[in-house]
Amino acid sequence: MSSLFGQTSAAANSNSNTTGDISKDIALTSPPEDGISDLKFSPQSEHLAVASWDKKVRIYEINAQGGSEGKALFEHEQPVLNCCWSKDGTKIVGSGCDKASRMLDLASGNTTTASQVAAHDAPIRCARFVDIPAQQSQMLVTGSWDKTVKYWDLRTPNPVASVPCQERIYSLDVVGSLLVVATADRYVNIINLSKPAEFYKTIQSPLKWQTRVVTCFNDGTGFAVGSVEGRCAIQYVEDKDSSANFSFKCHRSPVVAPTGSGGTSGGTSSASATAASNNNTNVYSVNAISFHPQHGTFSTAGSDGTFHFWDKDAKHRLKGYPEVGGTISATDFNRTGGIFAYSVSYDWSKGYAANVAGGVNKVMLHAVVGDECKPRPKTGGRK
Repeated sequence: MSSLFGQTSAAANSNSNTTGDISKDIALTSPPEDGISDLKFSPQSEHLAVASWDKKVRIYEINAQGGSEGKALFEHEQPVLNCCWSKDGTKIVGSGCDKASRMLDLASGNTTTASQVAAHDAPIRCARFVDIPAQQSQMLVTGSWDKTVKYWDLRTPNPVASVPCQERIYSLDVVGSLLVVATADRYVNIINLSKPAEFYKTIQSPLKWQTRVVTCFNDGTGFAVGSVEGRCAIQYVEDKDSSANFSFKCHRSPVVAPTGSGGTSGGTSSASATAASNNNTNVYSVNAISFHPQHGTFSTAGSDGTFHFWDKDAKHRLKGYPEVGGTISATDFNRTGGIFAYSVSYDWSKGYAANVAGGVNKVMLHAVVGDECKPRPKTGGRK
């Protein structure tokens, strides 16, 4: 039986090696014109929202053949850093450098004009829709570089609550009653949404360098953290599960000595050859972590331009994929886990000077088939 993008499950199952194939990945039609900061699939349909530094949030419809068509677009006053969907898939919110979150209500038939629903004193780095006990409707939670997390009832202009944090918020994520907020200086604040205005627990990230992304497990028992130093950590909320916490290296590559440069007698060639022989490693930022909605396995993607699928329970890499032609800035699985979207776009890992004109900005759609994201079968060995 044919699956998404015309690939067959049988063919996918026959490929048992750990190197994945990106040759059949399909590019999104009419991608953003500037750096892509975030992308999110609707939880209810095959629609993909893409946020960009060109001040726009675009919504695309994806068909069964991997084709895409723009369906809606709204603008901010400054670059957009984040986008998210409501649980029912009718509302899309963009947040960004204009210190505002803006919402487009697709159910109203409006496809271009968003209304402001949140405001901070500094750029809003991230936002998510949340369910708060005793609240009749979904609320919006926003995290800003002004060092606060705020909760918003979309029917009123002022925040319902504001929670001060230690530093600027770099990333946050929500699953069920678990809200995890990662800030500068490696703080990770854990909030139980039954008491949304207080921290349930605060920890220092188990990774030694700046936090880039935090993503919750599907079951809400913990979260994954990615850092700028090519490491990922798996962290459980409760102390009773702490024996299952671990971290691992990823998105790294060995320094390779140059060839054909006239030998190794002096100069740059000699220095490079020495570095390679000393097992030096290039280290890249982990920019995005996404969990498969069915299997609970997860992806990492980074500044090295590669993505990988992992099984956290088996502590095993399922698949690694070739370099895609640029840094990967954002990723997401669709609601069934059959599509993995990744944006190839500059991620600012090398600062302003490396943001050259004409750089690549595209979103690719990868069909997840066969056992690419399935966890390893459990055996009597290490689990």
